[in-house]
Amino acid sequence: MGNEAICVLKTGGKKVKGKALLETSELIFRSEALRLKIPFPEMKSVKAVDGELRVQSGDGAVVFEIGPYAEKWAHKILNPKSRMEKLGVKAAARVTVIGKMEPEFEAELEEISPAFAHGVIARDTEWIFLVTDTPKGLAQATNIAKVMKGSMALWIVYPKGRKGLTENDVLATGRKAGLKDVKVVGFSTTHTALKFVIPLDKR
Repeated sequence: MGNEAICVLKTGGKKVKGKALLETSELIFRSEALRLKIPFPEMKSVKAVDGELRVQSGDGAVVFEIGPYAEKWAHKILNPKSRMEKLGVKAAARVTVIGKMEPEFEAELEEISPAFAHGVIARDTEWIFLVTDTPKGLAQATNIAKVMKGSMALWIVYPKGRKGLTENDVLATGRKAGLKDVKVVGFSTTHTALKFVIPLDKR
């Protein structure tokens, strides 16, 4: 079941069957009759009781009937992973960043990987972050893919809701460069990150 479940949502005295999704920073419910999105910061209380995930937010109380997964989801919501944990970057990892970094991300990198490279890909790099807001910047992924080896990974960080640079654009560019997309995470409130690697049969 993981982070999605077919369940019943109870809200406002009604019961609606649909799909619940536990994302990295929000809880989503989708059905033909109702769509709901609750960001973690807006949750005032989260409890798991008798197979129910009970969430209280500024918009009121909702209950997700998800059985044995209620406790697991409540724990994930109350103890969210750090950005570096979500990205898979561990202490002393060898990192290269191409593009402009937000100050918060730079500070996080300096703490976990003080010797990270910026602008030019270091020879022993394990993780490459391509941060771009434009199609021209995204095009750099093609050249980056040519120097990738082994288990080296490329995270392409791009803005959310930007018509000029969409998720489909990022996916198409990475795949055309011969890479395989394997993960997506919410990088920040304004940006998304897509992870690409070299296919196993090409390493």
